Amino acid sequence: MTSVKEFRVAEPATADELGRGRFAFTDAYSVFDWGQMPDPIPKKGASLCTMGAFNFELLERESVPTHYRGVVDPAAMAVGADPEDAVVPLAEASAPPTEMAIELTQVPELPYEGPDAGYDYDAFHAAGGENYLVPLEVVFRNTVPIGSSLRARREPAEFDLPFDDWPDEPVDLPEPVVEFSTKYEEQDRYLSREEADEIAGRADVDALGDLARDVNRVVTDRGESAGFVHEDGKIECLYVDGELRVADVVGTFDENRFSYDGQQVSKEVVRQWYKRNDPDWVDAVGEAKAAVADRDVADWREICESTPTTLPADVLDAISAMYTAGANAYTGTPWFDAPPVDEAVNAVRSL
Repeated sequence: MTSVKEFRVAEPATADELGRGRFAFTDAYSVFDWGQMPDPIPKKGASLCTMGAFNFELLERESVPTHYRGVVDPAAMAVGADPEDAVVPLAEASAPPTEMAIELTQVPELPYEGPDAGYDYDAFHAAGGENYLVPLEVVFRNTVPIGSSLRARREPAEFDLPFDDWPDEPVDLPEPVVEFSTKYEEQDRYLSREEADEIAGRADVDALGDLARDVNRVVTDRGESAGFVHEDGKIECLYVDGELRVADVVGTFDENRFSYDGQQVSKEVVRQWYKRNDPDWVDAVGEAKAAVADRDVADWREICESTPTTLPADVLDAISAMYTAGANAYTGTPWFDAPPVDEAVNAVRSL
């Protein structure tokens, strides 16, 4: 299980063929790379599955290759059907789905050799061969919102912006920016193009960037048509027999940052709540991440001296409504019994 969704295998991938499986979306969430946080957010899993399926079907219509096969119909599951026999397009689902059917690729082990040697990507690719999940996240950015890590890593002049320091407001980029970060290392780190090319293995780093731009275009256009500003996001990809396909999930309020009427409508709402209301834990996370590079341990959580507090009930309710109302608005279909998106956005604005 990942921190937010369970992974179910119907037919495992082999060196020669893709397998079949499903994501089961839960109401759990993660911020600051912590892993599963204390409180589930009601209906979050169903809203993410619905949005993710909707976006994969948009990509399919745009001839963007993905690992998506459909969603598992909740009504069929309720009467005991085999999930693999209940896979349908999103429009045929009887209710908001919580399971997404996908193709599976190989995910080799990435050995950690200690702080001096680091991670053994040669071993990863030797095991993956011609069929593997690329061990990178490909990040695309249309804007630089408050809280974006880009502000700490790069200067405005690199993007031909007319100021020397980042202002205290979101900044629109002249062109989308694509960056690469690690996926399977305990502490995510951004990479140069040369580092990303080496870690990608047989996958071409330029093709990865082009695929990310295609996904960004589709999600940005759809978001705009529903009143959202698509600020940034990421994709993961599988490589099979020379072809790249979009994997994991795309265009949801967890994978991407959206805003609506100037207000964040994404997991960033939760991040900012913790920064305001549990700063000791946020600081402890930062200190642990900084310290792990000097210790012979891969997991920085082992040395973190604090744990996150729980979310109050009213905060959970507001965030749940943000996810469900946002999914209704983005897909153009009232999947959830939720307030209008304007009302839900105003509620999280005041948290």
